[in-house]
Amino acid sequence: MSGKAEVLFRSGTHECLMFNDLVEGHGVQSNQFLIRSGQHSMLLDPGGDLTYIPLTIALSRHIRLRELDYIFASHQDPDIIAAIDRWIVNTGCRVLVSQLWSRFLPHLVAANVDKQMGSFANQIDAIPDAGKRVLLGEAELIILPAHFLHSVGNFQIYDPTSKILFSGDMGASIDDHVGSAFVEDFDSHIPKMAGFHKRYMVSGKVTGLWARMVRDLDVDMIVPQHGKAFKGEHVETFLDWVSDLECGIDLMNRGNYTIPD
Repeated sequence: MSGKAEVLFRSGTHECLMFNDLVEGHGVQSNQFLIRSGQHSMLLDPGGDLTYIPLTIALSRHIRLRELDYIFASHQDPDIIAAIDRWIVNTGCRVLVSQLWSRFLPHLVAANVDKQMGSFANQIDAIPDAGKRVLLGEAELIILPAHFLHSVGNFQIYDPTSKILFSGDMGASIDDHVGSAFVEDFDSHIPKMAGFHKRYMVSGKVTGLWARMVRDLDVDMIVPQHGKAFKGEHVETFLDWVSDLECGIDLMNRGNYTIPD
């Protein structure tokens, strides 16, 4: 575990960094991301206690933690946002999360922390279902709706400056990160992500609608929260694959709803 950042994009004072080697033990491998524009920064899906200490150490090489502007939570899962109480105490940042989950996130914050912060609820910027645009310094980021992929209140971040789509669980794979952080052979990568998508994405209708939305953007990279990222020709190949995918309720039948013996 090195904590060294993978530079996804860097131009002038704008950069996007990925940390992909911070989870040890039996935790689900996950990627954490930092978008920085000048002196302003946003941390994406920072995770829980497994990543908190190594991530803060890694981030401190790039930003002053007390100056972190935002934490973005794509949804409510533990590997996304479970350590939120430690982050808000040590950074004082704003928390961007779906309006559906904004009422539940305070359950992750101890009463003494909530009192210390003057109510954690005041730290939350609830995202409406349609998404919204957020200024990070001089850069504009787009929060895209990605509901039911896999959470009922799910969002993704598109950065027009870097042309990177931070896609959360869409595109996720079970991968050991040997070699490049990017997919090199798409066909051999399919088995690493097919099972995940068939179980966690609600239906082919939704994945198709999502792919159509993404095609209206200028995307150079799709970078998921788990596993390797897509760039170049693999962006379009992934969109084609997921557009035609049977998943979730498409695969359900009466046999999935029977009383156990």
